[in-house]
Amino acid sequence: MAVQDKVKASSDNGISYARWERTFSKVISPFEEFIHRQTTSGFLLMASAIVAIMLANSALAELYQHFIHTPVAVSFGGWNINMSLHHWVNDGLMALFFFVVGLELKREIMVGELSDIRQAALPVIAAVGGMVVPALIYLAFNHEGDAMRGWGVPMATDIAFAVGIMALLAGRVPKALVTFLVALAIADDLGAVLVIAIFYTQDLALNWLLIGLGLVLVLMTFNFAGIRKAMPYFIIAVLLWYALLQSGVHATIAGVLGAFMVPARSKYDPGLFADKVNEQVDTFIASRQVDDSLLTNEKLYTVVQNIEHDVLAVQTPLQRLERIWHLPVAFIVIPIFAIFNAGIPVQLSSLADTFTHPVLLGSMFGLLLGKFAGITGASWIALRLGIAQLPTGARFSQLAAVSVLGGIGFTMSIFIAELAFTQQHEDYLLLAKTGVLAASLLAGIIGYVWLYWLGRDKV
Repeated sequence: MAVQDKVKASSDNGISYARWERTFSKVISPFEEFIHRQTTSGFLLMASAIVAIMLANSALAELYQHFIHTPVAVSFGGWNINMSLHHWVNDGLMALFFFVVGLELKREIMVGELSDIRQAALPVIAAVGGMVVPALIYLAFNHEGDAMRGWGVPMATDIAFAVGIMALLAGRVPKALVTFLVALAIADDLGAVLVIAIFYTQDLALNWLLIGLGLVLVLMTFNFAGIRKAMPYFIIAVLLWYALLQSGVHATIAGVLGAFMVPARSKYDPGLFADKVNEQVDTFIASRQVDDSLLTNEKLYTVVQNIEHDVLAVQTPLQRLERIWHLPVAFIVIPIFAIFNAGIPVQLSSLADTFTHPVLLGSMFGLLLGKFAGITGASWIALRLGIAQLPTGARFSQLAAVSVLGGIGFTMSIFIAELAFTQQHEDYLLLAKTGVLAASLLAGIIGYVWLYWLGRDKV
């Protein structure tokens, strides 16, 4: 085997290549570049939603519904959790989505756009306006009965879609405006998390809630004790997820709470890291012999291990986990959520009744008009009062156009609709989802065209 590796490999300026590595890199490198583009996750989410809608309106519709509602049980002795695949995705897999949201929120609050009151003022105020006005518009259409429970549906902006559209307009919009949208969407996510935690809970089981509180204190103790390895946090976070699942508070909140307990400080400061790495590099050079490799020189391998330890020590666990989990959540969790939740059967014969129903109108106009009016109006008031300032290089007309993109509410809006309208109100759930999809499509088109037109003098 060693001989085969030596034969198959080639070396070029100190870099070893396997026999097929150069060929594969020509395929893999463009793919990796595509994966890391800001627009890619939005396109994948859109494609997943289209697939779900096609399945729900095809000859496979019955099989699709049967599949997503297939019961799946996890058992250990006499203990078990039995939920449908749909609930495993919404209550379990989405906890990872909320974990990444929590990591982003913590980073932004500590050192990002939400860390400076002057910088955060405009997006935070705009986000508040963009949550309150859509909820009021929804309630104007649905002010009585069980339909009222959907008031939270039009409150949230889908950051993947919205930022993806902004990325398509690179060169036509100021970078500060993209930053404004990201900060607004993150503040919006925080508001949505609070709404879910406070208003969309079942009957609370106090004993499980106290257990959950105890587990949060354990995570906090890990943080204060300087534990930086991910596994202890993961184990306690899983237990916290189960406790919240039993308590009545939505289990995905465990993702946010777990994320907020992840340490945001590195063990080594940059200066100490530089000294240690320089020392290790000197040792590496002194220990190296001609034609040495890490397989034949144990000293070199030990030095590389030490450098690896130093690299981990200078990184914050928060940054490391956010980087690790961003792609799996964006390219696996969210598309799966879309496939399980965006499948809306369309009845052409009742289309007129569907698009005049208060739940659909409240969801659609709450997102499409409410986000525009709320974000633009709140921003205008903040600017007039002098408590905020426009993003650098941006005009108010561009900010107004961006507020239209705030009406793209796919992921979080559909998630809240699932919480608001349980199995007893599946008709309302379908109407709310239809309203969200219609508003998101229109908001994306209108916002893109408006920003494209405003930026015509930039190209």
